[in-house]
Amino acid sequence: MSEPEQQQHTARPKQLGDVPISILDLASITTGSTAAVSLRHTLDLAQHAEKWGYHRYWLAEHHNMPGVASSATSVVIGYVAGGTSTIRVGSGGIMLPNHAPLVIAEQFGTLESLYPGRIDLGLGRAPGSDQLTARALRRGPGSDGQDFPDRLGELRTYFNPISGSSMRVRAIPGEGLHIPIWLLGSSGFSAQLAAQLGLPFAFASHFAPDFLLQALDLYRSYFRPSEELANPHAMIGVNVICADTDEEAERLATSAYQQFLNIIRGRTGQLQPPVDNMEELWSIQERAIVKGQLSFSAIGSPKTVRAQLEQFQQMTNADEIIVASAIYDHDARLRSYELLADITGIKPQA
Repeated sequence: MSEPEQQQHTARPKQLGDVPISILDLASITTGSTAAVSLRHTLDLAQHAEKWGYHRYWLAEHHNMPGVASSATSVVIGYVAGGTSTIRVGSGGIMLPNHAPLVIAEQFGTLESLYPGRIDLGLGRAPGSDQLTARALRRGPGSDGQDFPDRLGELRTYFNPISGSSMRVRAIPGEGLHIPIWLLGSSGFSAQLAAQLGLPFAFASHFAPDFLLQALDLYRSYFRPSEELANPHAMIGVNVICADTDEEAERLATSAYQQFLNIIRGRTGQLQPPVDNMEELWSIQERAIVKGQLSFSAIGSPKTVRAQLEQFQQMTNADEIIVASAIYDHDARLRSYELLADITGIKPQA
């Protein structure tokens, strides 16, 4: 995008209480448990989240990961939407290089037909898997994300055919339905593409925070108003682990630390229970890497978490915050989200 196309947008800074709070769920499978239990916990959390006033409930596509139960993301979205009544449900996200755009248009057209006005389609361009898994997904050599803009254009055309065209392939259901499309990313590519198309943008700062401020600046500076949005709408990801005391929250957070430690060691596995001392598990260098990747985390008592979230909000002026919480115990995860709802001032459902 050339410099003359740059758009400037000014708005008063948003306070924490001004922005909707949403949930990103990976449907984590804990050690010794099963995907079936994980999915029941997902629905239970979504039902509580709806009651507490959370805005969206998103699920993420990951494959070949023993600790993630949301690989069939559209199916899980239908399960959650069917068990709730008002909260928006969607993908955070669908990895479009893994799928034919027609299939995604039909799947989300079906979801929107079943649960009208409640479905979001968040899209990512990363493959989200290793090469062996990529081959198992039947992706060809060109499906590496480089053709993401073309795939996105094809997908959007299935929902909104070009006037006067005689499309021989149509998405039924899907055609003519309004399903909000979000672009997700951790770099400038999706930020600029979302700006160019006038779409909402979500940054994966909960695990890749380094380019966050630059990406938000690109998105806001180059945003072009569209039929979807008159002004840019940026959402940031934050890890939140809230408990009654700082000490309890820090102990709960060791499950997330172990999860990311295994990732940087090239391992995958189920979510581990908390430990008393992480220093016995990681080196100084590994600790620095994990803490860096999780730097957009609010961990502690309600007072501590609120102060951290206010700091992130001041830094980014986000329009929305989506929260991930890798907490081993389901009741502790529910408690964390209940405390978060209280300290952020979101409105419980009447």
